[in-house]
Amino acid sequence: MALILTFLGKGGTARTKIAIAAAKLLASQGKRVLLAGQAEPTLSILLGTTIAADPQEIAPKLQAVQFQASVLLERNWDEVKKLEAQYLRTPIFKDVFGQELVVLPGMDNALALNAIREYDASGKYDAIVYDGTGDSLTLRMLGLPESLSWYVRRFRQLFVNSDLGKTITESPLIQPLISSFFNINWTADNFAGPTNQVNNFLEKGRAALADPKRLAAFLVTTGDPIDVANARYLWGSAQQIGLTVGGVLLVSPETNVNLPEEFIPLPVSVVPDSPTVDWQALIDALPNFEAQALQAPKPIEIDIHNRQVRLFLPGFDKKQVKLTQYGPEVTVEAGDQRRNIPLPPALSGRPVAGAKFQNNYLIISF
Repeated sequence: MALILTFLGKGGTARTKIAIAAAKLLASQGKRVLLAGQAEPTLSILLGTTIAADPQEIAPKLQAVQFQASVLLERNWDEVKKLEAQYLRTPIFKDVFGQELVVLPGMDNALALNAIREYDASGKYDAIVYDGTGDSLTLRMLGLPESLSWYVRRFRQLFVNSDLGKTITESPLIQPLISSFFNINWTADNFAGPTNQVNNFLEKGRAALADPKRLAAFLVTTGDPIDVANARYLWGSAQQIGLTVGGVLLVSPETNVNLPEEFIPLPVSVVPDSPTVDWQALIDALPNFEAQALQAPKPIEIDIHNRQVRLFLPGFDKKQVKLTQYGPEVTVEAGDQRRNIPLPPALSGRPVAGAKFQNNYLIISF
């Protein structure tokens, strides 16, 4: 299992430079590193070499790859066809070819996440540095397993308990009709079979997201108040999806510069900002990513003894945080991110008794 590292905040080339320097640092420590970037040419220009859709070695222990959505979609289409053939007696996608598929909005993020998952599962890398967009789109991408797992949990049970679900399960007339189209008997138990495969897949993604040893982000900002405000917003949004933020990288031409207190308790590392690229100077300024991620505040803490759930939501004030409990889980909305929190058995089913927002924490009592 690899450490997956990404950076949020300051745009332009500064964030990409830091991602490259981070990859070089981890490779110099003897780790097998994959540096993954987008289809734009920035990464190739900064590295001084062409990056393709397949990993290629650019230095000892260091490989680089470019996520090209059209290529990823084409390669994944064969897997879609295999799944279709597994469940449908007469596949309908067999005459559609991956080479003709067009990438729709949102597909590129899902394809990039799946590519990261596959490279991680390959066992070829000890660390994967992902140079994404560094904004809310990256956070939605990383939070996709959590979001999809809620849809599976919520709507599967609704369907099974609905009149339609019961009719399909119990009707002696509908079962033979379904069996003529599908390769499985669509009973209640077998309905759970395919979704269990999906749940297992999503659960691995959720587990990685919640483990700072597996996945961590670092904020990139300058001393400009707008950049600071954006970085704080992304910090809180990252906590909202359960992503650990390990520290702050302050891009500045000056070494003796301090940020305001907005980022406490995160450690701040100052990295040089210059028109020429001095990789060694950048590398020397970088922190110990793994150690800082482990020391960072946890996005969520569940205290069963005191019947409390504590969510760390920096970057937001009380007016920006909303708590509801419409279904079996608690829903927290902060900024432009919404999170459904599954509760442990000891708290599940209990109504919310109270909530307060204090010192960047939303404290929910049951």
